[in-house]
Amino acid sequence: MSATRRLYKVLVSHPNVPKAALELLQQRGCETIVCESVPPSRVEILRKLPGVDAILWAHYQSLDGEILDAAGSQLKVVSTMSSGIDYVDMAEFKRRQMPLGHTPGIVRNSVADLAVGLMVSAARHFHAGRQEIEKSLWRTEQINWMMGQEVRGSVVGFLGFGGIGQTIAKRLQGWEAAKMIYHTRTQRENPFGAIHVPFEQLLRESDFLIVACPLTAETREKFSADAFKQMKSNCVFVNVGRGGIVDQPALVDALKCGEIAAAGLDVMTPEPLPADHPLLKLPNCVVIPHLGTQTMQTTTEMGITAAKNILNALEGKPMICPAY
Repeated sequence: MSATRRLYKVLVSHPNVPKAALELLQQRGCETIVCESVPPSRVEILRKLPGVDAILWAHYQSLDGEILDAAGSQLKVVSTMSSGIDYVDMAEFKRRQMPLGHTPGIVRNSVADLAVGLMVSAARHFHAGRQEIEKSLWRTEQINWMMGQEVRGSVVGFLGFGGIGQTIAKRLQGWEAAKMIYHTRTQRENPFGAIHVPFEQLLRESDFLIVACPLTAETREKFSADAFKQMKSNCVFVNVGRGGIVDQPALVDALKCGEIAAAGLDVMTPEPLPADHPLLKLPNCVVIPHLGTQTMQTTTEMGITAAKNILNALEGKPMICPAY
């Protein structure tokens, strides 16, 4: 191991980055400078950045020119520990030709498992049922109480049909859905028989509609009041993409007035969601606090991949997962 390699300094923006990722960096001759505050303090990050050769960015605060300037001209590479990078100023990174890595693909299994859980919990009234128990309103001897819907015989639609969308579809094999449809900019070959359709058809036909795409200028508030009006009244809407893909007040209205049946959300706007937010008062909305990647296995794999992105770039090799 060369002396030069031992001098590489890597800022790690969060103290809970998996130990395996830190050990990999250290074993390969890097000094890790780990920020200690939770949630991450931008003041601390900016204070510790000067002179570092690389940044492992492990949270969702803005990653922009201020951060790159604070690091200095010797900065060689940045890798996020996330799949989505909507919080990154991509134009600034490209302008400076700063290598940027991220960790897509790894998250597909944990997010797909959670998406199926949201489908079932929203369609079968888990949240409303719990509320009935808490109010001592659990009804017995009543055939039509808390009637939900099944995946069997339904049309399952996807906005976005990349790694996460197709892994959800894989999970649903054997659930006897009548059909799977999806909308993306281009048609995707897939082994699930899913059919590429226009967005308006996706809205009209889906009994379950799963958002599994990144937040971009094209997808921002794609689910508007007009979109919800086009959806089936029995539709179960699931979002594991980003909160900004949905016009959230329009979603609240659609759930209140019965334009759609239910929603299951792992992402919303803002995050964290205020405790008095209208979404949390709706019996037909299951809300969880952005837990998609929150498993030990996935988080560890994300940390290791981010570390490998950095090490490869420092060694002049292609990153495992470059962002552009």
